[in-house]
Amino acid sequence: MNRTVTLCADDFAQSAAISEAILELLSVRRLSATSVFSQSPLWPHLAPQLATQSSAEIGLHFNLTHPFDDTARPLSHWLIQSQLHRLPSAWLADQVRKQLDAFTTILGRLPDFIDGHQHVHALPQIRDALLSTLAELGMTTPYLRAPDRLSHPGDSRSKAFVLKTLCRGFACRAMDAGYRVPAWFGGLYSLSPEADYAALMAKWLTVAPESALLMCHPGNGSDNDDPIAAARRKEFRYLSSDRFAECCESAGVLPGPFQSNQSVIMVQDKNN
Repeated sequence: MNRTVTLCADDFAQSAAISEAILELLSVRRLSATSVFSQSPLWPHLAPQLATQSSAEIGLHFNLTHPFDDTARPLSHWLIQSQLHRLPSAWLADQVRKQLDAFTTILGRLPDFIDGHQHVHALPQIRDALLSTLAELGMTTPYLRAPDRLSHPGDSRSKAFVLKTLCRGFACRAMDAGYRVPAWFGGLYSLSPEADYAALMAKWLTVAPESALLMCHPGNGSDNDDPIAAARRKEFRYLSSDRFAECCESAGVLPGPFQSNQSVIMVQDKNN
């Protein structure tokens, strides 16, 4: 029996080349979701093309680190300040509202889910601003990516450990607030062009349960400002290939939308 796994491409609207690659993969059902930089100046121009992908889930890629404006800061800033609880809560809530508004104004509907660029949405204080703002706006339908539910370390156990530690408790907080959370999350790796992406994907697809969430970062350009451009091209080539289709078939996986009835984390799992 086939399992449905949500394969989500991050970073839509970061650049034209990344967005075109994601659109191509969505059109042939190699992906089932993508998350959008609503701050991007490209978003208004790309949204109509994305809207034609009727089977795709479209989410907000909440951003505080990519420099679309002068409010962006390096990830290290948010890591340190969130741990010290020195971030301005009202300003963070305003950023959530602004990015949601930019998403809904252009696409004409609410996001299917919310995640974060470099997972900033799940950090302390930032998670509080996100959840409180969603509640304030009466938004109960989006599901939320929970980095602390990372279930496979890819090729970087240290990166996985740091991510899960920094985001610890996010899934439980989201559930307590009434939001759905995929119980199994994967796709993390070094993002190095030397990584064996095909082998990693084969492993993820083999172990991912029904309704798992896998992130990816495909692209097909040579953006000199993008430090992971080479890894993006490698991902795109693999996800476009017959080899990937055969891997899905062999693993009994169908890329599809999030299945909320089977992927909500159960209450007894909270302390894991």
